Amino acid sequence: METVFIALTNLANLQLLAWILIASIGGILIGSLPGLNATTGVALILPFTITMDPISAATIMLTIYCAATFAGAITAILINTPGTSASATTCLDGYPLVQKGEAGRALGIAAVSSGIGGVLSVICLMIAAPLLASIAYKFAPPEYLTLTIFAISMLATVGNSSVLKNLLSGMFGVLIATIGVDPLTTVDRFTFGIAALYDGIDIVPVMIGIFGISELFIQASVSAQSKDLVQIDKIKLPTWLDYKRIWKTILRSTGLGTFIGILPAEGATVASIVGYNEAKRWSKHPEEFGKGAIEGIAGSEAANNAATGGSMVPSLALGIPGSPTAAVILAGLMVHGINPGPNLFIEKGEIVYTIFWAMLLANVIFFFIGLFGAKLFARVTFIPTSILWPIVFVLCVVGSYAVNLSIVDIYISLIFGILGYFMRIFGFSVIPMTIGLILGGVLELRLGQTITMIKGDWFSILERPISVFFILATILALIMPMIRKYNQNK
Repeated sequence: METVFIALTNLANLQLLAWILIASIGGILIGSLPGLNATTGVALILPFTITMDPISAATIMLTIYCAATFAGAITAILINTPGTSASATTCLDGYPLVQKGEAGRALGIAAVSSGIGGVLSVICLMIAAPLLASIAYKFAPPEYLTLTIFAISMLATVGNSSVLKNLLSGMFGVLIATIGVDPLTTVDRFTFGIAALYDGIDIVPVMIGIFGISELFIQASVSAQSKDLVQIDKIKLPTWLDYKRIWKTILRSTGLGTFIGILPAEGATVASIVGYNEAKRWSKHPEEFGKGAIEGIAGSEAANNAATGGSMVPSLALGIPGSPTAAVILAGLMVHGINPGPNLFIEKGEIVYTIFWAMLLANVIFFFIGLFGAKLFARVTFIPTSILWPIVFVLCVVGSYAVNLSIVDIYISLIFGILGYFMRIFGFSVIPMTIGLILGGVLELRLGQTITMIKGDWFSILERPISVFFILATILALIMPMIRKYNQNK
């Protein structure tokens, strides 16, 4: 406990506080731009931290991580284009609120949920990091496989379409994830001789196309409507009644996000999916989801920001990255001589807990920036569409190209933009397809690892309690929509 308080005194440094503030603003800018995400931001800043001291370097990278994860909700809400994949489910209810003229309310809910989720997860980690790391250490490929299948089963209810259309959309995303070289057999699949597709389709151009460009087509197909500019004080923030309605959702999603973040390689995207789905499952008004339910925003944002704290447990205690961004941060820490492992909390506990305190402070900072800047962000919705959407289109094209410096990625964005447009025209939600694409690669990896481990004895999975739990949860997730529909018809 003494180490924890000594670490707190390390933050009493004006230079370090200035770095946290600058990194928070920079992370928000990075996360709010379609095509850029926390991983990109940390990777770009990594070379500049090499000459810094370990605490400053770790603080800057982790602050960008936390702030960028939150900032993905800004564009997800305002222009239906998530800045990061972890905010994909935020589009479902954030953008409908914008269309109702409640952009400030949606942004406020996102800021509060993100801030509380992040702060509580860091506090939880500071108290019980060794225990949580030991739980994650018990997970083997079969547990990860059944967890991924459980996440995929949730696609039935994640989206504003019917259960069947959601599942079809999600399975199509899983199919797209098979493009590229098979990791087990090294056989080319659906590459059509295009070298850029050998490593598969990058998720960022797909996200940009399916959300940003398809929305541009939707807006272009609608006749121009005049918008009356309103005074900034008329943009309403969430009320105490809103906070009363979502506090249970925030706490539930924070717990789920922290736990999922601890699981190596799962990360904030899976956490947001589970958080959103559980918010809908426990809601008294599930029919409002997809139409502007504030619980949907709270569930998604609290979970994905809680996962940022959780992901650092396996990264620091086990040396297993809890997310792609955590992998980059881990590399940066090792450059500074901070080698992860079971003895890290003992040998360099002061540095570790200083990092946790910095994460907590970063969450507090972007909480206030997000909440009090919500009115300013909301004014984006009053920019004439003839000006806003061409700018969005340019950002989409630049963002698609900037990821891999590939012209093919621009074509992919355009193709998925057209695909997303027709899917939405014919009543298919694009959210399950995007999530299916994200989880498809994870599913294939975990399946291969599990096959190698069990050597064809599939019944051995039933001897693993955690795997059995996820199997039962998957079955329940698939039959619950049918039971709910039956009760409604009855």
